[in-house]
Amino acid sequence: MFSGNSSKTTQGIRVDVSTAYLHGESMPEHGRFVFAYQVRIVNESSSTVQLLRRKWFITDALGRNRVVEGPGVIGQTPTIQPGSMHEYVSGCDFPVPTGKMEGYFTMIRLPEKEEFKVRIPAFTMTVPWLLN
Repeated sequence: MFSGNSSKTTQGIRVDVSTAYLHGESMPEHGRFVFAYQVRIVNESSSTVQLLRRKWFITDALGRNRVVEGPGVIGQTPTIQPGSMHEYVSGCDFPVPTGKMEGYFTMIRLPEKEEFKVRIPAFTMTVPWLLN
């Protein structure tokens, strides 16, 4: 179901993102194109980290921008041990068939309580029939 893969590593934390078009939830005739994205956060560092906040920059193909930010991801502030990962799925909709997202997570290194930002790689969501 999920395809494509964008990946970025910041301070030993790797973020991988894959996307999927949700045909059954979309209504192209009404300008609603719905996508799911799967995020995998892999702790390749030697420290335990906790995800505190996220900030997304969302742009559709017409250049319209949205910013979404808040605590945690899908209601969670996961703690990720060295060598472990946290994975979740969320979604985004656009009024046009193509858009992109990127952003960052604010994390804290435990037990030092050192905050740092982890980049979320830019990724594009496009309806499948535009890719052929």
